[in-house]
Amino acid sequence: MTRLYVYDETDPAALLVDTEDGGSIAHELNAIGVRFERWEASAPLLAEADQEAVIAAYQTEIDRLKAECGYRAVDVVRMQPDHPQREAFREKFLDEHTHSEDEVRFFVEGSGAFYLRKAGRVFKVVCTKDDLISVPAGTTHWFDMGPAPRFTAIRLFENSDGWIAKFTGDTIARRFPLYAG
Repeated sequence: MTRLYVYDETDPAALLVDTEDGGSIAHELNAIGVRFERWEASAPLLAEADQEAVIAAYQTEIDRLKAECGYRAVDVVRMQPDHPQREAFREKFLDEHTHSEDEVRFFVEGSGAFYLRKAGRVFKVVCTKDDLISVPAGTTHWFDMGPAPRFTAIRLFENSDGWIAKFTGDTIARRFPLYAG
């Protein structure tokens, strides 16, 4: 289930918000400029659906976002617990970073946690099936897929080169609870 935790950025033990209410999650995230939506597939998807089938099932919503926000590239990423490079991929995203464009992810299945640092707080958003999150360009954040990652996500990009991060060098991500998955 989708869940939002909000912490004081200086004290990971200071939990300020803990909610599973979709309206409250959207409200808290919208207040810091983060888009949070829930989507439904236009057709049932098989577990082994390929990239084209996944995109086709959400084409209406993808087209809406592309028109609204100027995204040009779309792909699908899938991670399973038996992926031979899962530990390296997890480690790659665990350090705080920013991007020069929005980081947009829609969870087709599975889950992962985005941690956003903004306004003196850390917002931990556990995204699950049917969640769309759009982290605005320049927002400091990190992502944890957990030790046994299992998710399929649609990614939208302005830049066709895909995911390009600028790491902050701050160790804040290492002070907050990891996502257990």
